Amino acid sequence: MQHSSFMRAFALIPMVAALAYAQFKSTATLVIAPATITDSKGKYVDALEPAGLVLYDNGVRQPIQVDESFNPISLVVAVQTSLNSAAVLDKLGASGILFADLLAGDRGETALVTFSDEVRILRDFTASSDRLAAGLRSLHVQGTGAVALEAVMQSLAMLAKRKSDRRHILLVVAEKRDRSSKVKFPAVLKEAQRQNVLIYWLTYSPSLEPYTARQKHVKSQDPAKDGQPLPPDMVIGDLLGIFTELDHQGKPNNSLELTRTTGGRTIGFLKKDALEEAIQAIASEVHRQYIVSFTPPPGKAGEYHTIRIEVKGHPELTARTRAGYWMMP
Repeated sequence: MQHSSFMRAFALIPMVAALAYAQFKSTATLVIAPATITDSKGKYVDALEPAGLVLYDNGVRQPIQVDESFNPISLVVAVQTSLNSAAVLDKLGASGILFADLLAGDRGETALVTFSDEVRILRDFTASSDRLAAGLRSLHVQGTGAVALEAVMQSLAMLAKRKSDRRHILLVVAEKRDRSSKVKFPAVLKEAQRQNVLIYWLTYSPSLEPYTARQKHVKSQDPAKDGQPLPPDMVIGDLLGIFTELDHQGKPNNSLELTRTTGGRTIGFLKKDALEEAIQAIASEVHRQYIVSFTPPPGKAGEYHTIRIEVKGHPELTARTRAGYWMMP
């Protein structure tokens, strides 16, 4: 799919007047709950009346404010760069414009983080598609581990320093399960909820991705050798690798829990077209959400509240939002 078609699709997204920044400047007394509304076929539902949305906090209905808005986005893209991600890095090399222009959008900013045995900030926040594209093109294999939870924590720390009148989104491109993080998952989950960061996860199978890698060829001044195909980077069927992957499959699916709890979602991909379509799907979603805000009821600091949103009179419609929030001191 060509980039021009992505931009045309993006241009068709209905634009509504920007949400007043004042409500975001009072995040200590407001809870923000971006809501994605879909019908029974999974299609986005636009132009609902604000009065049609109902929010429950710990089962008790709350008075809410609803805005359909396109506030500037601060986006962190965290990419796994371990050995088993080589084929994915090749696909990401040409996707810079999709992250910066489609997903972050107008007045948006994007940062690029990589992780394997350790976390690296490859690009700090920028509004430049060219800088981001150059960063993605420079991706290369680094190490064999995958400290995904450390990468999420680093990304959250970066987003915490951005202006509070921006929407904070984290997009992870990695396998579903963490391999070597030292940080504990409950701490990561609580921090993501505390900051109200929307997390999406594009995931793939390390055992299948090598089959999708582009064939590499010899570059030589010798005409007899130039252009000859190189052997694949990974040996399919390696016995040790098979046992390692089987053991890894028994670990918790962190991607599913983080995205479900924060109101995002996990999308799998295999080929480059599917990766670009997934980026487009997330872009469409974040720019068509209803921004629901409310003043939380009195409660103890550190107490967790669950929230749920419904579309009044339309049980066939589904509203997806964050699972809850922590009461602030």
